[in-house]
Amino acid sequence: MAKRLILFAAVALLLVAALVYSQWRTEPLKVSGFIESDEIRVGSRVGGRVAKVTVEEGDEVKQGTVLLELEPFDLLDQLAQAKADRDARAADLGRLNRGFRDEEKAQAKAKLDQLSARAELLETGPREEDKKAAEAKLRLAQAQRDLARMRFDRIKKLFDDGLTTQESFDQAETERRVAEETVVVRELELAILKEGTRDEEKREAAAQKEEAYQAWLLRQNGYRDEEKEQAKAALAAAGAAVGVFEKRLGELKLIAPSDCTVESIDLEPGDLVSAGAPVISLADKRRLWIRAYVPESRLAVQVGQKVSLTVDSFPGETYVGRISFIARQGEFRPGNVQTPEERSKQVFRIKVDLETGLDKLRPGMVADVWLDRPAQ
Repeated sequence: MAKRLILFAAVALLLVAALVYSQWRTEPLKVSGFIESDEIRVGSRVGGRVAKVTVEEGDEVKQGTVLLELEPFDLLDQLAQAKADRDARAADLGRLNRGFRDEEKAQAKAKLDQLSARAELLETGPREEDKKAAEAKLRLAQAQRDLARMRFDRIKKLFDDGLTTQESFDQAETERRVAEETVVVRELELAILKEGTRDEEKREAAAQKEEAYQAWLLRQNGYRDEEKEQAKAALAAAGAAVGVFEKRLGELKLIAPSDCTVESIDLEPGDLVSAGAPVISLADKRRLWIRAYVPESRLAVQVGQKVSLTVDSFPGETYVGRISFIARQGEFRPGNVQTPEERSKQVFRIKVDLETGLDKLRPGMVADVWLDRPAQ
């Protein structure tokens, strides 16, 4: 009987000791999550038809690797047209900056001299020599008229007597009439010279001279600053148009922005790609992180704190991470993580950036974050 009592007391003592240990024992603080990476979704701002696909899902690519190329369609022609327009604008600006050629200036000066001389001639009026010459021409015309009349009278008398032909009579009559009209012309010419230049002609000559003078000044002074600024603006606009088409051509090649892994691509040559639509999904290998949830009662962690990490894929190995984010507002634990009883507990989301193991660990692996275990 005594042995049974002693055995019962020993068992009871062990149970009490186990209960006390369970109440005072501190469980290590560990939270779990999945390793994630930044997803990069690459697309083109111009879109078009796929010409070439150079990668496949799962490929590890370096920064700058061409992932996909689109057909240029008419972008090359538009770029050539834009460059031609830019070159034309540049040539026009150069012409304005250089000003007029020496030959153009000399031509304008010669025109000015010519019209100046004419205006001066009209202003001065006919010379006395010109008037005397006109008088002499009039006297000569009168003498020729008198001679033609005398000859006509003789031919007419002979014609009336039937001693000459009709042809001779007609010729003599014509010569008389020409001589008489010549006298009239010479009389008018002499009258014009004596009257002098009309005021209307003088004003016309002065206006032509002023126009030639302004044209000469224009060629001497060159083009206005406003015209040059306008040409500069046109050249800048043409250069910007060239830049736009060059950027569009650059968008025809989808380039890997960093060292990454091709996660998703489902395109073949000939497929059409919409402008701005993501067509390739990449996983950034430069940065891996873990999303986890810490209970409110164990929120004694800080941003920048280093923690130890373990993963199921590599048992026995420990990695180092640094807490980069702690949510300021609590939330309820996601239903796909814990049991219904634990979902009612408030937690705070944290983000832990991996500092080691980037060459071995992959997105999707389950990882444990040991918040109370110093990182080695």
